[in-house]
Amino acid sequence: MKKFLVLTLAAALVVGLGMMPAPAIAAGYKLKIGGGPTGGTFNTWANGAAVYIPKVNADIKASAVGSGGSVENVKRVNSGDSTIALCYAVDSGLGFAGKLPKDNNKYDKIRSMGYLYGAPAQLVVRADSGFKSAMDLKGKRVAVGNAGSGAAASAERFFRHIGVWDNFKPTFLGYSAAASAFKDNKLDAFWVLVGYPNRSIIEASVQVKINLINVDTDAVKTGFYKAYAYSPMTIAADTYYKGMPPCESFQDSCILTTSKDVPEDLVYKIMKTLWSTKGMEAMVTAKKTFKAMTLQNNFRGASVPLHKGAYKFWTEQGVKIPDNLKPID
Repeated sequence: MKKFLVLTLAAALVVGLGMMPAPAIAAGYKLKIGGGPTGGTFNTWANGAAVYIPKVNADIKASAVGSGGSVENVKRVNSGDSTIALCYAVDSGLGFAGKLPKDNNKYDKIRSMGYLYGAPAQLVVRADSGFKSAMDLKGKRVAVGNAGSGAAASAERFFRHIGVWDNFKPTFLGYSAAASAFKDNKLDAFWVLVGYPNRSIIEASVQVKINLINVDTDAVKTGFYKAYAYSPMTIAADTYYKGMPPCESFQDSCILTTSKDVPEDLVYKIMKTLWSTKGMEAMVTAKKTFKAMTLQNNFRGASVPLHKGAYKFWTEQGVKIPDNLKPID
């Protein structure tokens, strides 16, 4: 009788375990990918990844989620509203440390995964405007990006630092809306922080002859690079029209970001999918800007520690991880 009872309990335990839900990935995982404003590179990347990841992984469903941009994505990833998202390194670092403008909350659940591309500041004006410097925009109408976006945050940092922010009229518009308003002569300039060539600038240049303003000179003069972790760069000649001269600017690094609460095996699987040869080729097909997403660029510019799943992937690739980016969980 005792033997029968033991066998019966064992059988019940096996049946019970069989009815228990399997871990998230085995049962299927819904991936929410935080993108950005309409017309921006964030959205293009998020849409491309949302298509490609499930194509390779039958157990993952993915959808791109629009947002205001980088700063909003930092907050959404931290809260779990987005599983992974695109964030600029400067915004991530400030958010992680509780130093975002007018927001001392610490978004310290966010973790880095990998570098996607460099995002240069591009300040667009009419070719016949006579504007030669960002300083010339005092009293003018300037679109700076959606509220909550990395573009708007970077614009405010830069224009405040050089002493112009309180002396012009910032308008919070996404890239496509800004390009449209610019064409309709409702704006004197608009600012984007995104890989080039940018679709919205191209749209504006079809109807209006444009120039890009050199923002590097004012950044150097005012010590902007000492205050923030942006790096100088050059936007190539002929980017938006034949004969366009190269333009000196600065850039941020766009980093794929997740939360420490996302399972290690899921993050590792995403890394192996996106940074595979076929994965990188698929993303370049979505936009040439993403050719910078390589094993060699790994987590370049990241300012927040790596997720354990990303750390596992990069160490397998033989990448040396700096102490400040090693997992802290």
